Amino acid sequence: MGVRAQALSSDFYSTTCPNLLKIVRKEVQNAIKTEMRMAASLLRLHFHDCFVNGCDGSVLLDGTDGEKFAAANLNSARGFEVVDAIKTAVESACSDVVSCADILTIAARDSVLLSGGKSWKVLLGRRDGLVANQAGANTSLPSPFEPLENITAKFVAVGLNLTDVVILSGSHTIGLAKCATFSFRLSNFSGTGAPDTTMDTTMASDLQSRCPVTGDGNNTAPLDRNSTDLFDNHYFQNLVNGKGLLKSDQILFSSELGTPTTKSLVEFYNNNPSLFLEDFANSMIKMGNISPLTGSSGEIRKNCRKVNS
Repeated sequence: MGVRAQALSSDFYSTTCPNLLKIVRKEVQNAIKTEMRMAASLLRLHFHDCFVNGCDGSVLLDGTDGEKFAAANLNSARGFEVVDAIKTAVESACSDVVSCADILTIAARDSVLLSGGKSWKVLLGRRDGLVANQAGANTSLPSPFEPLENITAKFVAVGLNLTDVVILSGSHTIGLAKCATFSFRLSNFSGTGAPDTTMDTTMASDLQSRCPVTGDGNNTAPLDRNSTDLFDNHYFQNLVNGKGLLKSDQILFSSELGTPTTKSLVEFYNNNPSLFLEDFANSMIKMGNISPLTGSSGEIRKNCRKVNS
């Protein structure tokens, strides 16, 4: 996929919607006050948008063929109502000007900032896609069940690299995950198999009670047990201590599963908290530049859930 970052600029709406950033910030702030977890949800939504068709707001589209019904999003992607609220507020200030794709990009940045992370200048000027790509979402989005080489290949396919894999995985310093995404790592309750030896035993024991074998897999656990709602570098500390929740997280460090490159990066960001926040901001800008629709491509959706009629 080509990257046309030069078409985007931080002052794209400076004359057409001068208060855009303030409006989005206020709405994201309200959403996070209501539910702190929403910061992680909005950040994930932007990630899942950009990896399919580029950052074009296609993840927001309703319909049975929508990306939100792909395996990686079904019953887990959330925050759509918050995007609706932001869009309504933006439309009342400057109608038919700001794309849903740009709103999602700004909301992701604000979610990081309002959780304690570093701010960055969001590049804007994306337009909204006209179609969703459920099949693409099923094949392009990284899964917590995949080996590292598969995940890396999916990043490379959109112009990111192995370093971006490690840095952007650091977003798991906030948010929750359902038992269904990690319970296979716990001691096998049926008496066959063995526990995942890369997981801290105390943490595994705690998670077994949180994720009973008779459960439906919908219970949740914090991705970062140390500071669930704070955007910091504790994610990397967790990996060093065998406390990564998802297997796709722990493989970045565990010697039997990871690579020397990812392991050294984990150690580097564990020891350099401010550099992690800085590099995360840069990787987010890079991700936000994945194949944007610009110029006369796509449209400016009036409603983020459907294309204009």
